[in-house]
Amino acid sequence: MADEQSSDDKTEEATPHRIQKAREEGQVPRSRELATFLLLGGGAAGLWLLAGPLGNTLERVLGASFGFDRAQALDSRVMLANALMLGQEALLALLPLFALLMVLALVGPVLLGGWMFSTKSLAPSLGKLNPVKGLGRMVSSQALAELLKTIAKSILVGGVVVMYLHAQRQELMALMMMPLGNAMADSLAIVARCTALAILMLIVPTLMDVPYQLWSHARKLRMSLEEIKREHKETDGDPQIKARIRQQQQAMARARMMSAVPTADVIVNNPTHYSVALVYHEGDMRAPRVVAKGRDEVALRIREVGEANGVPMLSAPPLARALHTHVDLEQEIPIALYQVIAEVLAWAMRLKRARQQGGLRPSLPTDLSVPDEYQVPEEVQGTAEGAGPPGIQRDGGESTAEADALASGAPPSDAMSSDHDSDDADAGAVFQPSAKPVPDADATTDPRAGS
Repeated sequence: MADEQSSDDKTEEATPHRIQKAREEGQVPRSRELATFLLLGGGAAGLWLLAGPLGNTLERVLGASFGFDRAQALDSRVMLANALMLGQEALLALLPLFALLMVLALVGPVLLGGWMFSTKSLAPSLGKLNPVKGLGRMVSSQALAELLKTIAKSILVGGVVVMYLHAQRQELMALMMMPLGNAMADSLAIVARCTALAILMLIVPTLMDVPYQLWSHARKLRMSLEEIKREHKETDGDPQIKARIRQQQQAMARARMMSAVPTADVIVNNPTHYSVALVYHEGDMRAPRVVAKGRDEVALRIREVGEANGVPMLSAPPLARALHTHVDLEQEIPIALYQVIAEVLAWAMRLKRARQQGGLRPSLPTDLSVPDEYQVPEEVQGTAEGAGPPGIQRDGGESTAEADALASGAPPSDAMSSDHDSDDADAGAVFQPSAKPVPDADATTDPRAGS
């Protein structure tokens, strides 16, 4: 058809999805030569193995069939019962051979294409009745190959049989001069050897046909680049649509994260890159948690929302980098950061009290040292995100793990793991940010404190 692609364009190997679909439609490699060889070889081997008992049984059955008295010949009921009994005896003698042939008939196709059961090939289709397509199949390259293969097989097997019989012509002529019993035995031996030789010759076309059928089947399933692209779109979705969905999910994730910023107790900033919002409810939480974090544009947005809602903000670049890198959203801070975060929360509480009751603002914490294992050097702060659990950083600031967890509607704490969960579980409720703060007598106004 005009809209069908030329076979010259189908240069790519079939994808697993294409192979599975073809298999469901009943398209699997099959070799008639392999099935024929197994049936003939198995049948000959079965006759050779069962020759003794089978010959004795058939000899007895034939003797009883042709040797009967006059009374049996005149009584139809007796003849029918005798014939039924002899038929059952012959059938039981031949049953092992029939069972062997049935098993080989089932095993032959399975060896090449595997076991398959599909009803699609049995479904009625008007295309199968199309004479034009039928004529095309008759003159196709596949039909020509099958014809040439059959002719070659006939020439090979027939030629070998003729050559063998020609070589045994003296023995065949001598059979006429031999007693009947010896002649029958010798003639059966010649027939058996000739049959075995013919079956052995079938190995050659079988070894040629099996690779050809595999190659032909793979060739039929070849795909063009356009077909592969279309299949990927159908199975994985359009990349452009997926990109737009990802952008929308990230936007929704940011919006949900930003909604938690107004409830934060403090925002720790690295003024040029990072912002991390913390919250702590004494009695309800074992330790402070990170409720929002981001870098660059997202960090700026966190600071804007926090400033608009009066959340205390502290500029502590090493601590901000450590929290952003090593603590996931909705995760508690690690034990190693308890002391420094306690000082930050105590400062935030004093700042809130100063705002509410008036007075001088508290001085900024001076000893906010971060343990060495949580240090994030400034020279790698642009790529520090990949060092911790949050995952790979994407455009917009949040990690893919954050976006996936938030966009799916599940709490990030359920979707992401922290390297410090076991440590936090041991610490539990021992976290004490600070004792009830008292106004600092030496407190002075510091321009770095959040207003």
